[in-house]
Parts: sequence; C-alpha cells; structure tokens
Amino acid sequence: MAARIEHLVTSGQFTLDGGTWGVDNNVWIVGDDHEVVVIDAAHDADAIAEAIGDRRLAAIICTHAHNDHIDAAPALADRTGAPILLHPDDLPLWKQTHPDRSPDGELDDGQVVEVAGVELTVLHTPGHAPGAVCLYAPGLNALFSGDTLFAGGPGATGRSYSDFPTIVDSIRERLLGLPGGTVVHTGHGDTTTVAAEAPHLQEWIDRGF
Repeated sequence: MAARIEHLVTSGQFTLDGGTWGVDNNVWIVGDDHEVVVIDAAHDADAIAEAIGDRRLAAIICTHAHNDHIDAAPALADRTGAPILLHPDDLPLWKQTHPDRSPDGELDDGQVVEVAGVELTVLHTPGHAPGAVCLYAPGLNALFSGDTLFAGGPGATGRSYSDFPTIVDSIRERLLGLPGGTVVHTGHGDTTTVAAEAPHLQEWIDRGF
C-alpha cells in the first residue's frame, strides 16, 4: 500500500518560562503498512505505539524541542528502538525536559528523510524556537510545520528562545514559495494550505502577530 499520513491527537501540558498550559498536540505518522516515521512524539507514548502497531518505526522526528512536542520521545524510542532526530540548535530546550537523555541524531537543513518511498526534506525554520524545522513531502503534497505556521498565522514568539522577525523570515523565505496547494499539517489545531496563508503575511507583520 502507498505511503499515507495518519493523525493522532494527544493531550498534556506545555511548560516554559515558569508557566504551564494545557495543550492538545497533533502527532503525525507518515509511512505505509510496513514502516513509518513519527513527527513529534507528544505526551502519550502508549497511544502513539498503539497507532504504529507492528510496523517498524524508522525515526522519531522532532520539529522543535518544546516539552509538549518531545516529552514522550524517549519512552517511544526505548520501546521501539527508533532514533530521535532533532536540530542541534534546539538542544538547550531539549535539555530542559530531558537533561539525562540526548537525541540520537541531528536534523540539518536540506537533509532528506526517506520512509516508505516518500522523501521528507528538512527545512530549518527558526523563530518559534532556534532549531525549529518543517518537513516538506512533495510526494504527499504535504508540509509538516510544527509550530512555525498555523491556520491563521505564525507560531507564538513571546517566550524564551523565540523571535518574531525571525519566524516571519522563515515563513516568507522557506514556506510561502512552496506550491499553493500544499497541505500544511500543523503542530496544533487544523490543517491549512500554503495558498490560504500566503496572502496574510503583511497583515501578520503589521500587527506583530
């Protein structure tokens, strides 16, 4: 069977700068009946492992290292033997959550992760976090944007390690030039498309969103 995208929502807490908030996270599983990758192992390793079933987990890919996107990654890795991949610029954030466990490999801009005949190209998109990445899979007409781009605007930049001008540059230079019909699978909330978000870039800049 051809590669496909599966979607799981898990719930937990996001903690940073002394605050804690309840959040629902999108977990994306990409692959076929034999092998998959998980994009953002959030909150519930058991639920993610159940969704994977008996398929081989080739990698756990972290779009960034805020705790709500990585808190279940070590447990899932220990359970499956899959490597955890993270952009090195997010190691300081990673260590806040997992001080005694390092990722197993690095994500670099332009790197291609292959699974079930599908290529996912790593796009380094700092702003929400220094090592934030998106994953572009043209074969699936898909962009996995983490918390860089949402339906309605950029990810939040009001906390430590984030920067609004940087995220705007990342979105403008790395994402909005993709084909307009590309479906954007976000870290939280609903999907959108590149074409739906592109016309609003100047509005976001003007209001500092």
